[in-house]
Amino acid sequence: MARALSGPRCTRVRSVTAAESGDRPRDAQAQARRPSYEQARDELAELVKRLEAGGLTLEQSLELWERGERLAAVCTEWLEGARARLAEAMAQRAEGSDPEAPF
Repeated sequence: MARALSGPRCTRVRSVTAAESGDRPRDAQAQARRPSYEQARDELAELVKRLEAGGLTLEQSLELWERGERLAAVCTEWLEGARARLAEAMAQRAEGSDPEAPF
């Protein structure tokens, strides 16, 4: 829902890191609310389509952009976590501690 603007207003927008965005899970309940990578990616793709289609007010565009930044941070967290897990598994495999590992 767009907010009515009472007069000219300019808001400086900056990129938000995952830690700043509040999307980083702090407890089990927050973890359960965080979307999966696929959910965040799909919603982000839809937001991009809506923004590219145009026809939105400035306020609506900013709200979608901000939501997109949060979703991008969630995707980044999932990907970094996956990379860390793969690196750990590969290191274990290299050490010979898990001979059944697939790689």
